[in-house]
Amino acid sequence: MDLSKLNPSQKQAVIETEGPCMIIAGAGSGKTRVLTYKIAYLIHSGVSPFDILALTFTNKAAKEMKERIAGLISEDFERIWMGTFHSVFARILRLESEYIGFTRNYSIYDNEESVSLIKMLMSNMKIPLEQHPPKAIFNAISSLKNKLILPQEFKANFKSPFEKKVEQIYDEYQKALFRNNAMDFDDLLVKPIELFNKNQHILHKYQEKFKFILVDEYQDTNAAQYKIVRMLSEKYNNVSVVGDDAQSIYKWRGAEIENIFGFQNDFKEHKIYKLEQNYRSTKNILKFADYVIKQNKKQLEKNLWTENAQGEKIHLTESLTDKDEAGKICRNIYDEMQKKKLNFKDFVILYRTNAQSRVLEDSLRQNNMPYIIVGGIRFYQRKEIKDILAHLKVIVNPLDNESLMRVMNLKAGIGKTTLDKITAIAERKKIQAFDLLKATGELKEFSSKTKTKLLEVLNYIYKYQYLKEEMSVSELVCAVIDETGILRELRLENTVEADERSGNIQELISAVAEYSNDSDDASLENFLQKVSLVADIDEMDNRKNAVTLMTIHSSKGLEFPVVFITGLEEGLFPISNAFLYQEEMEEERRLFYVAITRAMQKLYLSYANQRYRFGIQTYQMKSRFIRDIPDNLLKEHFIYESFKKLYDKKIKTEKTSSSGYSIKYEYYPEEKVKHKSQENRYDTDKFPDIQKGVTVIHDSFGKGTVLSISGKGLEKKAEIYFDDIGLKKIHLRYAKMTVENI
Repeated sequence: MDLSKLNPSQKQAVIETEGPCMIIAGAGSGKTRVLTYKIAYLIHSGVSPFDILALTFTNKAAKEMKERIAGLISEDFERIWMGTFHSVFARILRLESEYIGFTRNYSIYDNEESVSLIKMLMSNMKIPLEQHPPKAIFNAISSLKNKLILPQEFKANFKSPFEKKVEQIYDEYQKALFRNNAMDFDDLLVKPIELFNKNQHILHKYQEKFKFILVDEYQDTNAAQYKIVRMLSEKYNNVSVVGDDAQSIYKWRGAEIENIFGFQNDFKEHKIYKLEQNYRSTKNILKFADYVIKQNKKQLEKNLWTENAQGEKIHLTESLTDKDEAGKICRNIYDEMQKKKLNFKDFVILYRTNAQSRVLEDSLRQNNMPYIIVGGIRFYQRKEIKDILAHLKVIVNPLDNESLMRVMNLKAGIGKTTLDKITAIAERKKIQAFDLLKATGELKEFSSKTKTKLLEVLNYIYKYQYLKEEMSVSELVCAVIDETGILRELRLENTVEADERSGNIQELISAVAEYSNDSDDASLENFLQKVSLVADIDEMDNRKNAVTLMTIHSSKGLEFPVVFITGLEEGLFPISNAFLYQEEMEEERRLFYVAITRAMQKLYLSYANQRYRFGIQTYQMKSRFIRDIPDNLLKEHFIYESFKKLYDKKIKTEKTSSSGYSIKYEYYPEEKVKHKSQENRYDTDKFPDIQKGVTVIHDSFGKGTVLSISGKGLEKKAEIYFDDIGLKKIHLRYAKMTVENI
């Protein structure tokens, strides 16, 4: 096998196949290349693909690795168990779930279905939804599961009134999932541990099967993922993990950075390799990233370097408002496209929170720029798609109450009153809604007309359970869509929105056909599992020539020639809750590092002095991340438009006294302003030195530039832009500041 394309560090990491191995892979250092080469090298060396388990964090990463392996070796590698943690262990649970009381056709609930179930439970338990939002309860339960804290363990530890409610609902929620023969996303990691703990022979089976385990993005593993890796690798100890502590940015969803820091203690006879050569970014971008991350105290030592070009320095842009910021980004995109012959798809706009995308989208539309947004309403979360998926889910698992209630709700003639009755009766009798449907004829609570409609739903399920065994997945899905009549209704509606929804359904049909063609064992169960585990990044379409908008969290693993990092303001980036704890601030800095290292050729940073937040326009302070940047790393600092004329003004000659005043604009040539004569001033002016354009030093706010003056005498006020805290309106009568002399 040819390893000549690997650098020395990469090659050492690849050929080390026995025992524990940690590969610390800096940003852009060829992490995916090393993983794929290592898998290919194992197979080429005689290891059976069936003995290899490769765990990733996105389906996109798994797909890319498979494609690369296919280009490296001629041996059959299709039998490798490769995929995300969730997809791999969902597969194991399909095979073994009967050992923990589930059937193999269990449903996988997405967040919306889980929140709906919690809402129903809270209503039954008479818990006010206004005081304790179901989504907040669900998020708390999800966090507990990621930490492997189960209901019984949590009962002994709750503290606050909110946690008391979580404790009440958590146990009922798990019982309801079990009755529905369903698992939520977090259960796909928690349940395998339960399976292995209760059935040692099953654990031994998979320990023997997976003799070689490789884990991507190890710094992002949570407690459950860490436990699974430890359990499965216990017999052969051939575990290779790849990660970068500097890119650990998912603490909010349970990731524990201590897993990568503790690897050396967990696996005593380990080897460590460092990938430090960066192949992605220019020297200046890398120098900037290195400066940022070295502000963190807790990190694994590494020194990134590159043989790439020096490149441009970092561009820093200041704007008056978030709207101005968006407009400047669009102008910069056009400028870059004209100068360097780039395409729209070469640009990405990154932001800290999804809420920031609106003003950016508005500006892109106004400038006729095509764009795609990652992290909006995902394809499989659209209402018309979820309606069809619910019909498919009840065919596979009729005990799934959430899907069955959705199907009945869509049925003409079955209204909310009927659904409420079904829920109440099922709850009273401690049975599932499907069991109630089977006994429809015996129910006295419903009219003959309603019973007929309920029996139609029951017959629908029976019919397609039979047809499922007789038809291909594509044929079955098309038949279900036809029977629902949804496409006919949308055609009759004849609106732009209806056309878009109709197009989405046609795309679903295409997705099913593509899945059927690509799979040797295509089944409705496997298709539903596949779509349940789709992430935002998996739906990103690289073929479109459009500007990409996404949160920084979604961008990890991607790269773009030109990157814009927006909203670098205190309370936004870093986020406000990071001010309380050092570890939170260090994670925000790692997030900034991830954003920086997405850039290949050019990096723009921007912030605004005013931004609409929570419905009101607020004054913003520029981020400490910007204040920390050494001047020699920055190319220029564009000040906002309303004052741009001052900076573009060319002064040929200027007479000034030695006691004149300075106007200092960062990264622009200094300009000098003539002192107005005393005759031109108001006799009552108590602050003659404070003029538009002068630089002042405030005792509390530091250095700033006077932008405007209003009022007279003792009522004189100044609008001053301070370097450290942004725009302030100062009443000069009470201000403690001096004018900076040249």
